[in-house]
Amino acid sequence: MSSSRNDSPSATQILLDTRLNKGGAFTELEREELGLVGLMPDGVEPMGVQLDRARLQFEQQSSDIGKYQFLSALQDRQERLFYALLRSDFQRYMPIVYTPTVGEACQKFGHIMRRPKGMYLSIRRKGRLAETLRNWPEKDVRFIVVTDGERILGLGDQGVCGIGIPIGKLALYTACAGVPPQVALPVVLDLGTNNEAFLRDPLYPGLRIPRIVGDECYAFIDEFVAAVQEVFPRCCIQFEDFTNKNAIPLLERYRNKVCCFNDDIQGTASVAVAGLFGACRLSCTKMSDQRLLFMGAGSAAVGIADLFVKQLCGDGVPESAAVDRCWFVNSRGLVHAGMPKLPDYLTRFAHDVSGLKFPAGAHSGPDSPLTRLSDVVEAIRPTAIIGVSTVAHAFNESVIRSMARLNARPIIFPLSNPTSKSECTAEEAIRWSEGRAIVATGSPFPPLHFGGKLFVPGQGNNVYIYPAVGLAVYATEANRVTDEMFLRAAESLASQTTDQDLSVGLIYPPISSIYETSIEVAIAVTRLIFDRGLARVPPPHDIAEFVRGHVYDPSF
Repeated sequence: MSSSRNDSPSATQILLDTRLNKGGAFTELEREELGLVGLMPDGVEPMGVQLDRARLQFEQQSSDIGKYQFLSALQDRQERLFYALLRSDFQRYMPIVYTPTVGEACQKFGHIMRRPKGMYLSIRRKGRLAETLRNWPEKDVRFIVVTDGERILGLGDQGVCGIGIPIGKLALYTACAGVPPQVALPVVLDLGTNNEAFLRDPLYPGLRIPRIVGDECYAFIDEFVAAVQEVFPRCCIQFEDFTNKNAIPLLERYRNKVCCFNDDIQGTASVAVAGLFGACRLSCTKMSDQRLLFMGAGSAAVGIADLFVKQLCGDGVPESAAVDRCWFVNSRGLVHAGMPKLPDYLTRFAHDVSGLKFPAGAHSGPDSPLTRLSDVVEAIRPTAIIGVSTVAHAFNESVIRSMARLNARPIIFPLSNPTSKSECTAEEAIRWSEGRAIVATGSPFPPLHFGGKLFVPGQGNNVYIYPAVGLAVYATEANRVTDEMFLRAAESLASQTTDQDLSVGLIYPPISSIYETSIEVAIAVTRLIFDRGLARVPPPHDIAEFVRGHVYDPSF
């Protein structure tokens, strides 16, 4: 760090710059050269000592939201220490940085906000978005995670407070896959909010107007996407937590024009399909043997079904037969061909139900012959039920016992976040199935014992996928993100699950090893990017070495 004083930041600037500040790790020579002598205690502290102090201070916080605030402040103060802490124990820190605690952080953002992170682009800046983006100090942004805050996790409209999601997502890009933090930018599009509690809250920091919708909303997002291409031409845009009515149309609007993806659709699909690969290994079945029933019929569910269909088609199954293996339940009941007012993206999965055998005493409604999930299970006879509904306890005892009666190894995936919205707990799925369920959950659940056997629930969290895909896109400067990349990511992730993992019911590699897992997934996706001619850099001789050469190292 040696250079003339005139060319270097001042001592105060160094200590206040999260990327330059090393805390007590500055050497004696650095302290002399940088004017830091006397501005900190004389003891020189390596990373390990500072990590011990950070762990102690973290554990002294009395609540999860307090722990979240501590980590947020650490990220503001000393970035490399923050990422080194996350990597030191993913299982401990990830549920605080992201789900489930990030949901509470969004709900309370207006009350706990200290230093703003990211960019806040309000509808008031319409016509000036490119100019506004240039206010960001980093000039080579490669990733933007953007939300409009309308559908944060299962919590609904959080307005500008939804910025917590892009912040958390991008922290995991770096912690899990080594994407350099300086190339990442969290963004919230402030289009107003319909959250009455926020509109009445004097501490709500966003625009106090009803949410902008329709053509005006799309025109604003069009301007944002165009502004990103102008200001950050090598940037990939990740759309996050847009409501169902916008998520799929936005992805279709931009996916073939710019480098972008939607993690709720494609990332969720990838991790779910990876879980199905693992479930097939555990149950000694094939993907083409599976019949999927989705609780929830929004963008996440359709994304999983689409990727599952692509996988089956790749295995030689006709597309129509693959589509026939996917069924959906929405708020009105079983989705079927005669159901009115179905969104376009769902129509190909709306099947003829005339040949179904309805259980005696089944509940029906005005739009569906089956409205009770347990009745749907009896009629459809699925091998797997996948929850992406945010309806807590939807997988009740009756549903899971029916699944266990119909299948030797029922596949139960309650994937909704946060924990309070999970369709069931891991313990419920194991206990009600007499220990036979193959379980993956969206939120973390602890290991448990049942029938004298240890079960370790797999966490079907997108964090296994999007950071790795992000590293591949960053390294290759890919000009597009495709569904094939997410299918390759799912295959790579599933291949890293060991027989030992499977022996305790774990269908994903352990979260504790997610860093190395992510690097391997990134290498697989990088190969595909070069094979498909999507890279904007020349192919290297050694792809694994190439990918690892782009990984951020937080050590001092």
